[in-house]
Amino acid sequence: MAVVSGISGVPDMVRLWSGQTPDKVALIDCDRVVTYAQLNDRSNRIANTLVALGIPSDSHIGYLGKNSAAFFEIWAGVNKAACAFAPMNWRNAAAELVELVHDAKVPLIFAGREFVELAERVRQSASTTVQIVPEDELDQWSSSARSAHPGIALNDGGTALLAYTSGTTAAPKGVQLSHGALVRWFQVAETEPSVSWTADDIGLMVMPNFHLGGTLVSLPSLYHGATLAILPAFDPTAFVDAVAAHRPTVTCMVPTAIQMLLDRKSEQPADFSSLRRIMYAGSPITQHILQRALEVFGCDFVQFYGTTETFIITLLRPEQHRFDDPGLLKSCGQPMPGVDLRIVDPKGRDLPPGEAGEVLVRSPWMFTGYWNKPDATASAIRDGWYHTGDGGTRDTEGNLFLVDRLKDMIVSGGENIYSAEVERALMAHPSVETAAVVGAPDEKWGERVVAFVVTYPDQQVDVSDLVSHCRGLIAGYKVPKEIHVKDALPQTASGKVQKAVLRQQLRES
Repeated sequence: MAVVSGISGVPDMVRLWSGQTPDKVALIDCDRVVTYAQLNDRSNRIANTLVALGIPSDSHIGYLGKNSAAFFEIWAGVNKAACAFAPMNWRNAAAELVELVHDAKVPLIFAGREFVELAERVRQSASTTVQIVPEDELDQWSSSARSAHPGIALNDGGTALLAYTSGTTAAPKGVQLSHGALVRWFQVAETEPSVSWTADDIGLMVMPNFHLGGTLVSLPSLYHGATLAILPAFDPTAFVDAVAAHRPTVTCMVPTAIQMLLDRKSEQPADFSSLRRIMYAGSPITQHILQRALEVFGCDFVQFYGTTETFIITLLRPEQHRFDDPGLLKSCGQPMPGVDLRIVDPKGRDLPPGEAGEVLVRSPWMFTGYWNKPDATASAIRDGWYHTGDGGTRDTEGNLFLVDRLKDMIVSGGENIYSAEVERALMAHPSVETAAVVGAPDEKWGERVVAFVVTYPDQQVDVSDLVSHCRGLIAGYKVPKEIHVKDALPQTASGKVQKAVLRQQLRES
């Protein structure tokens, strides 16, 4: 492990390795193989074309498409033109994307082949002028541009990536991540074995590019001059095929995707022996799934907890994935090197181990603020500490346990009920694969606890059995008053349950 010198941002990653290892494969994308020399050349042409079009520096350039090699070519080109890259959630409706375009003042959107029509609808509906460049026409669009670096200096505090929050608890906000923040993250990550890379690694990107589990977890491959194989989106069969074809060493998934791979039925056994590390986020992993996963994949597992604003905060490292301490699997682990973490009460006073409060974070790679939202920035960052809005506790060894989003806490009969605690009790039942708990209005108690559960395939469960099971694990006032058995739970692209959708279903019923 060694810190790579001479890199101050994404453009320098491409420039450095195109000079040192020009013919090495940087990106593998289904039917495309891109060397570092080609990545540098194409990103230079993209940057020079943006400059020639008169796109002002510091503009936010949109990308609407699934994972591809072009995504990284465009990102490097956008940053070389001293602009910020703004990936968009391709699952959003046109009206939602128009709001994002207006908020970020996007002058141009690069659109993947499946989303050109959607991008065009956005262009027509926007009140500002927006250019659309189809990804398939990228070479033609930039063909007349010079292949030399545009020579625009980067500002350490300039925005490299404008990443929009998922909007699970409020309207999406544009999180500004600077060039310096990205580089500081890579440098500190090299001191942490559970997330470090080498030039010999091959990454496999399956998480969506508008989520930091897709972008910043994959970007170390370019920082280290390694190779990144790319899937447009996660699919169990495509994942197995990609592992066989490209022999990746590092990948990142959500627990739901791990479960899908474990449940995959095939006459041909998959060979995962090339993998040395699987990172996962979005939720903890159960002991049952972990035991199966270790047998099937045979590699290290690393859970990370983070936010769009802070990226990785804590790590549950490989040695903490233990069967002799199943309670630890419910933890998010301990802070990354360089991360300061506090648990505070509503008055900002630090709480002792075991007491629940809000999680506060400080690190060298935090976001610089929300784009065009000074009030929201001032509310989120106070005295240098980012207020996550997550409730949590720490044990005496410093491991973090999330108990709930503070906004999701249920108050029933004057008692605070953390949904995560109830969810853990439900998921301790051998038939329950996953669970989500929300509060519903109740005339007598103020709120009542309502649970939604999904059982393992080919298993059924009686609601009264679940109630009895919970009564043996948690206090009576925490036991769900309603339990709904579902085939699946609504999720964001990052694998987080959309509790707002569940609440809406309750209101409609």
